[in-house]
Amino acid sequence: MAELPGNLILIGFMGVGKSTVGRLLAESLGWKLVDTDTVIAKVAGASVPELFEREGEAAFRTRESQIVLGVCAGQRQVLSTGGGAPLREENAVALRGAGLIVWLTARPEIVAARTSRRVGQRPLLAGEEEPLTRILRLLSERGPIYQRLADHIVDTSDRSPKSVSAEILRKIGAS
Repeated sequence: MAELPGNLILIGFMGVGKSTVGRLLAESLGWKLVDTDTVIAKVAGASVPELFEREGEAAFRTRESQIVLGVCAGQRQVLSTGGGAPLREENAVALRGAGLIVWLTARPEIVAARTSRRVGQRPLLAGEEEPLTRILRLLSERGPIYQRLADHIVDTSDRSPKSVSAEILRKIGAS
């Protein structure tokens, strides 16, 4: 297996499989999995939806930046980021310098189906707007940022997490 630089970082929209694929990658590589949303919830003592409701998105993003900047200092980690983490420039710079970045994608209707099972845990999909409409709008805003950061792009639509993980390992020369 090739020696990988720093960390392996998963970015992408909610519902594309970052946490699940991240867990499989960490197991395969023998690395630690760091899910930034999980770390934020643990440090704050509240779930991400609770933080959004209690403090608002801006305060959540500030917490997220603190966590992202901290975890990027580590090595030999699979970092599963929240979908909005790369949107702040300081996070993008930190992620870019921390290792290889893989953008996980999925067709909008797949994202809608996957996230519909847990809408209450997806604060950005709450509200008046139809979830698929909101997904399309957010993807159009975020896609160029994800694209700019990505070393590799892997579509997770209609695929098992195991096959996605295997493709990433091949792409990064670790299989």
